[in-house]
Amino acid sequence: MRKEPLKIGDLLKKYNLLVLLIVFVVISSILSPNFLTLGNLLNLLQQASIPGIVAIGMTIVIILGGIDLSVGSVAAFAGMISSIMVSAGIPIVISILAGVALGAVLGLVTGVLIARFGLPDFIATLAMMEIARGAALLTTAGVPVFGLPAEFKFIGGGFIGRVSVSGIIWILLTVFFMLMLKYTTFGRSLFAIGGNREAATLSGIKTTRNYALAYVICACLSAFAGVLTASWLATGQPTAGDGMELNAIAASVIGGASLSGGIGSIVGTFGGVFLLQIITNIFNLVGLASFYQQIAKGIIIIAALLLNRAIDSRK
Repeated sequence: MRKEPLKIGDLLKKYNLLVLLIVFVVISSILSPNFLTLGNLLNLLQQASIPGIVAIGMTIVIILGGIDLSVGSVAAFAGMISSIMVSAGIPIVISILAGVALGAVLGLVTGVLIARFGLPDFIATLAMMEIARGAALLTTAGVPVFGLPAEFKFIGGGFIGRVSVSGIIWILLTVFFMLMLKYTTFGRSLFAIGGNREAATLSGIKTTRNYALAYVICACLSAFAGVLTASWLATGQPTAGDGMELNAIAASVIGGASLSGGIGSIVGTFGGVFLLQIITNIFNLVGLASFYQQIAKGIIIIAALLLNRAIDSRK
């Protein structure tokens, strides 16, 4: 049998993010000769790493058909707890694990409220966003934690050669969760649940357990990102992570995830994070105000969604 040639619409649907990345790289290179320098690209990797880690967790939840508005607040709370413990002389590894464990507990509470008690994910995560942010401010009455040891700064702000440690961690986590979604029963079940939860339940998938576990994973990644933020800044900031949830959702959607559930890609999210970071980076290089960055990001999100819808309508 002869294979039918791929249509342009199919190619655009499959590689639209790659096309957008190439377009913006070319535009950025024209606007600033410093954009494609090795130093700037490595800087881009470091700046994208923390929002990229959060976006991995958000993509997992979106594939499930959910949303998590609490990621920024969870990151701030976990970062504060780890910073307080490190400043008190508790070993760095234990302090980091404590921050991630806190994220796991918060994610479990959110997941159980949604999966077991049937609360809408928007409401449950909105409530957790308020709780975690209030708790982060309460830990030190809103005062940042200063004087963190230099050793703690390595994980979030250190380098191996010229490559940032946080960038390496982001790449490793991207590969790990990409393989998890593709090759594990749990990963494949998330797509099934997101596509049709009732059918997934009838087919024997433990939807309640997997739903809760997805939120635990998302919260753990957010908490770890919060610890990395505190490490990078060498300061525990109770206001850290503000707006982090919106950037994570945007990166996931640009990367091809559907807010209806059942569709998403960790690799696509990786590209989506880079695309958003390229916009920020080039605006900084040419000296434009941050207000324009927000406008540009909004336009890119709308354009990516409209492109996908236009291509789908031609099938």
